[in-house]
Amino acid sequence: MSADQDRIMTALAGVKLPDGTSLVERDLIRALSVKEGAVSFVIEAPDAATAQALGGVEAVARARLESLPGVTKVSIVTTAHGPAAKPGPAAKPAAPAGEPPSLKIGRHPTPQQGKQGVPGVKHIIAIASGKGGVGKSTVSANLAVALARQGRKVGLLDADIYGPSQPRMMGINKRPASPDGQTIEPLHAHGVTLMSIGFMIPDGEAVVWRGPMLMGAMQQMLGQVAWGELDVLLIDMPPGTGDVQLTLGQKTELTGALVVSTPQDVALIDARRGISMFEKLKVPVLGLIENMSTYVCPNCGHEEHIFGHGGVAAEAAKLDVPLLAELPLALEARLAGDSGVPVAATDSPLAEPYMKLAERLVQVGLA
Repeated sequence: MSADQDRIMTALAGVKLPDGTSLVERDLIRALSVKEGAVSFVIEAPDAATAQALGGVEAVARARLESLPGVTKVSIVTTAHGPAAKPGPAAKPAAPAGEPPSLKIGRHPTPQQGKQGVPGVKHIIAIASGKGGVGKSTVSANLAVALARQGRKVGLLDADIYGPSQPRMMGINKRPASPDGQTIEPLHAHGVTLMSIGFMIPDGEAVVWRGPMLMGAMQQMLGQVAWGELDVLLIDMPPGTGDVQLTLGQKTELTGALVVSTPQDVALIDARRGISMFEKLKVPVLGLIENMSTYVCPNCGHEEHIFGHGGVAAEAAKLDVPLLAELPLALEARLAGDSGVPVAATDSPLAEPYMKLAERLVQVGLA
């Protein structure tokens, strides 16, 4: 932890909670970032009721930090691990702990007229790839966390119905509550609001659905989840150009799509198909991301372009869209994802490319 971060944590240790403890004592501070005078972090409460009660504490923390020499900006996001029970005698009780919510995911879609947005969500961005194995889900998880560290209110929808990986990557996997059998309360981790079909099915169980069931499930996870007020909702798409992609492109007001590819020709061939699909659906391609762009040996420092180099940059130039990032291939990033703490949530140097990508999206008004 740098000296600046030490100074911030010391100041936060003096911010008292209603029970007399402090934010630091209760270990509620997550994703602390201090960069050129700008301070951002997440207060992660154990439940929604506690998060609501911390509104005054957030204001005190902000004022205390803004009074420190050298601090020019303070961004604080308060989130909760899980939902609070609905108060009042008229409220329907939530499902008992350990039991599935009464709402079932997976049904035929209901009719709708034209494309629809998600209430309270400013931007909806699909993160797509033409084929599997290019690290799209890793990019999605780390970008979501990096945006949260920028002080944005971020949602992440795991739309990879057949292979949901965000519960593992984000380090949380429990059934969301459905207090009324109609609305799904999303989960929260690392400052990000989350929903995945992986939360709704037993671990390791296959999803065996045809197109209409897939479309109905996507409609539910967009329209029946209580996403709240979000600056951006990222959708981790399944690979390829199948039913889920078509449904989202035709039925959802997408701000645009980010396409992830590795540099080699075989991946780029499939990425072009994905780009062509978005063009036909009239969804803007906001930019390309080259993943696994380079590998630096942790022992000797030798840099190797295992999958080639520059292929995605050339494709971006051909399509006249920006190359938004060149992300490295690194063992640490894989281990972080497997452990449930994305590398973007840490102080590792590998977090920096994701932070720069997040900054770029914020600067151009997409998040």
